[in-house]
Amino acid sequence: MASNYDYEDAPAGHEDPSRQDLGYDPNFVPDSVKSFLVHLYRHIREKNVYEIHQMYENSFQTLSDRLFKDTPWPSVEAVAPYVDNDHVFCLLYREMWFRHLYARLSPTPKQRIDSWDNYCSLFQVVLHGVVNMQLPNQWLWDMVDEFLYQFQSFCQYRAKMKNKTEQEIALLRQYDQAWNVYGVLNFLQALVEKSNIIQILEQEKEGLEQFTATDGYDYNGGSNVLKVLGYFSMVGLLRVHCLLGDYQTGLKCLFPIDISQQGVFTSVIGSHIATIYHYGFANLMLRRYVEAIREFNKILLYIYKTKQYHQKSPQYEQILKKNEQMYALLAICLSLCPQVKLVDETVNSQLQEKYGEKKYGEKMSRMQRYDDEAFAIYDELFSYACPKFITPSAPSFEEPFVNYNQDAYRLQLKLFLYEVKQQQLLSGVRTFLKVYSTISLGKLASYMEVDEPTLRTILLTYKHKTHAVDSDGRIISNADVDFYIYDEMIHIVESKPVKQYGDYFLWQIVKLEGVINDMDRVKLE
Repeated sequence: MASNYDYEDAPAGHEDPSRQDLGYDPNFVPDSVKSFLVHLYRHIREKNVYEIHQMYENSFQTLSDRLFKDTPWPSVEAVAPYVDNDHVFCLLYREMWFRHLYARLSPTPKQRIDSWDNYCSLFQVVLHGVVNMQLPNQWLWDMVDEFLYQFQSFCQYRAKMKNKTEQEIALLRQYDQAWNVYGVLNFLQALVEKSNIIQILEQEKEGLEQFTATDGYDYNGGSNVLKVLGYFSMVGLLRVHCLLGDYQTGLKCLFPIDISQQGVFTSVIGSHIATIYHYGFANLMLRRYVEAIREFNKILLYIYKTKQYHQKSPQYEQILKKNEQMYALLAICLSLCPQVKLVDETVNSQLQEKYGEKKYGEKMSRMQRYDDEAFAIYDELFSYACPKFITPSAPSFEEPFVNYNQDAYRLQLKLFLYEVKQQQLLSGVRTFLKVYSTISLGKLASYMEVDEPTLRTILLTYKHKTHAVDSDGRIISNADVDFYIYDEMIHIVESKPVKQYGDYFLWQIVKLEGVINDMDRVKLE
């Protein structure tokens, strides 16, 4: 196992005592790093996925914490001789080098552009070269995830024009194609098409492929890199289109993956959460509240049950952050579409209790009122939980320079709050519909203090706002209370929730087994 190698046991400071005085030397390669790279290179050549995963997940993080807490790793030129100057390995190392730089330090404008060039070279090799290696799904997901994070970060950086120096502006002019939105989308789409992943997933439904059963790995001596990168690129396309505010296209890109089933995307916790987060958010913005509630409920329950197993993972903080954001999005969905029956008892209690009655519990009841205070809460939750929207267009280099990094976010917030405002009258209609099984148009109009033509308009609006078009083009209902009008009478149809006694007993059995296991571990003297 990787944990037995000498680079794991090397003390943090024995490499070069004078290093702190000299500062960062990109050409200095500590012995433990040499050992790490030699072993990693050997395991990649041998396609030893287990050892590669151990070294990538554990050893790289350990060395980063011990030796490179606030400095970059050694330069690729310095480490190349220890890995036979292997071109593909050097590209992979450089991708990890930039990722470490973004995580621990602040990249310079030139480093942002150099990272783009490295991704271009790496993806070109994958698309047009022969990559005869197997890499862990975690690493392949991190490549796509980091690629999109750096794209998002560059768009935000580029949009803050106000305090840019002349050198920065000259650099942006010179490298105007770096992190171009079309380039990013083209790479992701090319990986999807070249990998034939859509056809592979179709053939799997007919029993002709074993992609999901093998978690994307090739046990016949081939490579998994292109196929799995193509698979994760579909999730990446959903994410980019969400950042651009094109939710319909984003969901179309994800369509080949059946998220209702276990898949390769569930084999990596970061991929699983990112997929459902963006899928749920896109459905929320398209008014498909029921679908969003279902998926948020499933992933939040999954995180609740498994998060303790990821406490030592580098992604743990990100898991917790996304968990909080998805609870906020679930609170929004349930306020706009009160379908509590779709939410598991555990998730609902977390929503009400974990944050306390003074937080989401109270806020959700206040959000139903649709007054100025309610809009402020919608604004707050949306701003906290939404993706960091981007403006992909190049900046104007004409003075005076202005910051436009918040423009896309403000537009999406405006559209969302406009949708919330349109639902203001509907809360009153819903209250009356829940009380009656039949009621005349005239009587309801008098209760609501409007005339009949206005009431018909409100009822049509209710119908429109409680229905949406799904990805198959079918009209679906989000309403827990529906109605039809016949002979000037409104007939109300309320869906009755089916009590799931089985889930309650299964949950109690699991809790009892946990208590029994804890008791078994207790040593009695």
